[in-house]
Amino acid sequence: MTLLERDEAIATLDGLLASAVAGKGRVAVITGAVASGKTELLNTYADRAVDRDALAITAAGSDAERNLPLGVISQLLLDAPLVPDDWQRAMNLLYEGVRADSGDKPIDPQIVHALCTILLELSQRYPLIIAVDDIDRADRASIVCLSYLARRVRFAPMLALFSQTEHHRPDDAAFDLETLWRPPYGTRIVLSPLTADGVRTMAAESVGTADAERLGTAWHHLSGGNPLLLGGLLDDHRDAVTAGGAAGNEPVAGEHYARAVVSCLRRSGARLLRVAHGIAVCPDPDLLEQILPADATQVTHAVRALTAAGLLAGGEFRHPVAREAVLNDIDDRERVELFERAAVLAHRSGAASAVVAEHLVRAGEINDPWAVPVLEDAARQALREGRVAVAVRYLELALQACPDGQRRTRIITTLVRAEWRINPSAPTGYLPELAAALRGGHLRGTDALVLTKALLWHGQFADAGEVFEHLSANTDETDTDTLAELAITRPLLVATYPSFRSLLHQGPQPPATMPTVAASHRLEAANALAAVTTRGPSERAISTAERILHNSRLDEMSLDTVESALLALTYGGRPDAAAPWCDMFIEEAGLRKAPSRQARLAAIRAEIALRLGDLQTARRHARDALTVMPPSSWGVAVGGPLAVLITAATAAGDLGEVRDHLDQPVPEEMLQTRYGLHYLYARGRYSLAIGELPLALRDFQLCGRLTAQWGLDAAGLVPWRIEAAETLLRMNSPERAQQLVEEQLARCGKGEPRVRAMGLRLYAACSQPRHRPLFLRQAADLHTGGDEYELARTLVDLTEAFLLLGESRRAGMIARRARATAEKAGALPLLKVLNRDAGWDEGDTPGQPVKAAAGPAILSEAEHRVAALAAAGYTNREIAEKLYITISTVEQHLTRTFRKLNVTRRTDLPASLNLDAASA
Repeated sequence: MTLLERDEAIATLDGLLASAVAGKGRVAVITGAVASGKTELLNTYADRAVDRDALAITAAGSDAERNLPLGVISQLLLDAPLVPDDWQRAMNLLYEGVRADSGDKPIDPQIVHALCTILLELSQRYPLIIAVDDIDRADRASIVCLSYLARRVRFAPMLALFSQTEHHRPDDAAFDLETLWRPPYGTRIVLSPLTADGVRTMAAESVGTADAERLGTAWHHLSGGNPLLLGGLLDDHRDAVTAGGAAGNEPVAGEHYARAVVSCLRRSGARLLRVAHGIAVCPDPDLLEQILPADATQVTHAVRALTAAGLLAGGEFRHPVAREAVLNDIDDRERVELFERAAVLAHRSGAASAVVAEHLVRAGEINDPWAVPVLEDAARQALREGRVAVAVRYLELALQACPDGQRRTRIITTLVRAEWRINPSAPTGYLPELAAALRGGHLRGTDALVLTKALLWHGQFADAGEVFEHLSANTDETDTDTLAELAITRPLLVATYPSFRSLLHQGPQPPATMPTVAASHRLEAANALAAVTTRGPSERAISTAERILHNSRLDEMSLDTVESALLALTYGGRPDAAAPWCDMFIEEAGLRKAPSRQARLAAIRAEIALRLGDLQTARRHARDALTVMPPSSWGVAVGGPLAVLITAATAAGDLGEVRDHLDQPVPEEMLQTRYGLHYLYARGRYSLAIGELPLALRDFQLCGRLTAQWGLDAAGLVPWRIEAAETLLRMNSPERAQQLVEEQLARCGKGEPRVRAMGLRLYAACSQPRHRPLFLRQAADLHTGGDEYELARTLVDLTEAFLLLGESRRAGMIARRARATAEKAGALPLLKVLNRDAGWDEGDTPGQPVKAAAGPAILSEAEHRVAALAAAGYTNREIAEKLYITISTVEQHLTRTFRKLNVTRRTDLPASLNLDAASA
């Protein structure tokens, strides 16, 4: 560290050193806050003695040697180049002085005189600099000797240079050092903290001008101008730069800063350190004096000293890292005692429950009965504010201290709800105690339903059934909130745990009206999801889901609402509408630091992307879901994200990854849930892709039996008939395949264009070659603007259909669009099919790169519609019929389009023309 902003001190010391060399002895005391640069300045001038043909001898005071008589004087004498006789005389005097010291009895004045005489005689041989660092930490006898020497220094070529910390030992008269620097021969040099400009200068030398200008003000605030603290901040900044994490205008405060804070405090002395410990525990000045064994004067003095040292601002540590560093430096027993006293005093003074709870958590174990309700109240407040991890800490401590069975049950259910938002597997250990509480009559109403949901998540269906039976058998004790929660739970279980449905119709009837608006929204969303999964999509269910999403936020109880509404849209054929809502809620979950919610929403977003044919996005979100929350925490719901990964990786041709996902252990009970249906369907598609046809058919047929048994055979949930039909076609059973496809098409309503299009693609495969283009074009029209992957599959089949009919030019045009769509979806196997097939006319091979459309923006709306259909392979007559215009009008639009796009034939039209405009 350079001697920044010390020009005045340097000039003063230069003059004093010159006077001493000239035979006019002087005394100087360098004072300032702890770690303000006193030692460096003192050592610098001790080194300058050589340049002035002078001799410097040094010593340093220490708390560890404060009770060692003549310890500092012995350091000076041992450092002095004494002749043998003087050295022997000095050692004898030190021996006599130490032996005669009895603590309270002052040192013999004759010994003091003799010891100082040795140093004064030495100065006659060389101009002498006596430099003593931290003289305020020196032993009592050495202080007496140095005071004696300071009063005689003016008669010798000597500079007595001392350093001491301001605000140190102010109440000990025996160590009054003021006489050392009284004028006219003494000088007091005060080192002030670095200014903001000084901080920037020091920072620029260390980390560069740009960062110094950007962060200089913040560094000045955090360090208070203390060079040691600033050095720690600069070291942290360099480490962060190396790690790539020092961007922005917020300084990094890390391990180096923490160590600097502790170092400053340890240099400050025991009294200041004790007060610093108290401030770290409780900065409230009204309570601080009661927590510490110190009076108001001592506390005030210590706060002033710590502020001068740059550690405090406004009575508190300047950064949370500083506070934590101080707390970690306290002895464990002392820390517990301090926090216990702070908690009791804060509670008595009427402090907020969160403040008291934080003290209790820091203290660890609690025994006072008043602490449990305080912790509960603080936990409820933390949950409302989204601080779930904090609430869990409060509840865990409350549970340890609560002996009352009824209250313990309430705490556990709240704890389960809270931990569920972080990791659903975390509260598993509490489930046996909750089950015992249920049997003992301590668990009732909505708390019992919390246990039910946790048991179902982990596949403990028999135990969950017992809870439902218990609720049904105790209808007299069922309050309105419980009736409302039961009404909400039933449709959720129908859509998610259908094997559990035999118990869902038991129990009391739901209330006539929901007790809250939030409960009403939850019920509406749950009913919408149940309706879509059992009866298929409807305008009412879709509009209900969109309305609820518009009014939902991820507060403490609304995740069920959000999940149900998003899934109702997704399974109801509107994944495009669900996607932006889901993205917004994922971002909100991240801001709220709710990993469980973030993971569950990511799994839904993966399902949405899969149904939009965006394979890469589907895989990314599914991986995020299993990363944010590991598979072991998913319970039976693990089948959801795994099914998306298996399906998307199969479609993308990444079969090695699929095998890894299939090797992931899953609970056997998963196959009794909706997640199991998705998993079976995904596994069947993989078996179909690798040619394991019997295995594929087995999984698809099992899906069929389960959906029929559970009443979840809505066309859009798991279209197992389509994949089973494709499997049967490859097994040379076209009649059975066609029967399944016709059943699927008969189940499709107006709100299921995606599934109807998938059925039409298979229906075309079951039809005569000359009829296939008609059905495939209908399928492509239904897919436009929807599932890109299924659209690519349809276009590949249409390409092959035209090839089979010998229409190679039209096959080439469709192949271009198929390639563009397959590349967009990331479907490598479809691209391989296009590259493998042959027969393209006039050089229009699917292996050619698809050029981006440069001209659609200059086409009129009518021209765009006609051009898009022409690029998709439709004839002029077909275009005229679709758009309800004459063939002549079609020809005119195409002529103008060719001229604007500078092309000469239909096959040159860009494959990326938006067919949505044509469909409109």
